[in-house]
Amino acid sequence: MTTPTRSPDTGAALSVQGLWKIFGHKAESLIGTPDLELSRSELQAKSGHVIGVRDVSFDVAPGEVFVVMGLSGSGKSTLVRLITRLIEPTAGQVLLHGEDITAMNDDALREIRRKKVSMVFQHFGLLPHRKVIDNVAFGLEVRGEDKKARRDRAQEMVNLVGLTGYENNYPDQLSGGMQQRVGLARALAADPDILMFDEPFSALDPLIRRDMQNEVIRLHHEVGKTMVFITHDLQEALKLGDRILIMRDGAIIQIGTPDEVVAAPADDYVRDFVSEVPKSHVLTLKWVMRPPANAEEGVGSPSLRDTAIVRDAARTVLAHQGVCRVVDENDNFVGVVDDEDILRVVVAEDDSHAPAAAGASAR
Repeated sequence: MTTPTRSPDTGAALSVQGLWKIFGHKAESLIGTPDLELSRSELQAKSGHVIGVRDVSFDVAPGEVFVVMGLSGSGKSTLVRLITRLIEPTAGQVLLHGEDITAMNDDALREIRRKKVSMVFQHFGLLPHRKVIDNVAFGLEVRGEDKKARRDRAQEMVNLVGLTGYENNYPDQLSGGMQQRVGLARALAADPDILMFDEPFSALDPLIRRDMQNEVIRLHHEVGKTMVFITHDLQEALKLGDRILIMRDGAIIQIGTPDEVVAAPADDYVRDFVSEVPKSHVLTLKWVMRPPANAEEGVGSPSLRDTAIVRDAARTVLAHQGVCRVVDENDNFVGVVDDEDILRVVVAEDDSHAPAAAGASAR
């Protein structure tokens, strides 16, 4: 590997460009050949190679929660390991604030992992012989920080994730959800630029999983870290993500905000994924509003943001019993919505085929 280089700063916290991972002997020789047009099964039958990640590119903005989701075998966990170079990419670049991780030597890469990127895994990876406070401080200890400084920082993070009073417990004295909170505290203690989550809540029961999702949302609001979150659960993706990347067979199928993915699925694969989603919980008013008849329509009525979730806006619209104005982030008048528009989405949730929501999004 060469020494680290910097690429032009695009403003992205994380930029993935043309990333490939092909498993098999001399996989790099396939890059740029017609064989890459073959499906996974065809390529494996022909050459024995398996494509884990296929020409993936995306940017993650500073402070964004970017969710990567897909079914088992879609390539999502391979992708997060490529981003941190836990496995080596076959081709492509990964840039962290413009710095090329794929070009780093081993020493530079270790520094990135110690100081700029932290990971939270499904299996907590706690040290069973160490107390909670020492597990949280472990990364700081590896970095060589002073004992008092690292314990003070660890205590701050223990308090932040709601484990005050459990500092001197051992991991086997904690529930699964509490152990995962220790993992979160340990990741946050290093004050990384980016937090990576690889299906961290998959092993938890539904109630604890919901609590941990809420904890991630709370922590994001408090500390504002850039987060890349891997999951196979659509509801989790919709709840946590500012944007969602959906993968299949190692390739990107769609990238969009939760409302874009639900209202305008890219293909039948995504459409099947979102078919059971309660539309009023995800769609924003921009998908159900209609153009105003004139500039005066709805004057004096309540104004709602086009980014408001339908469910959240429903009470205002239904109580008004008339047309409400919809405005964009700059308070420009962009549309109107009434009780029929709201009820159309709600009624569609009871329809297993949900044709009305699709119609509403096209208006």
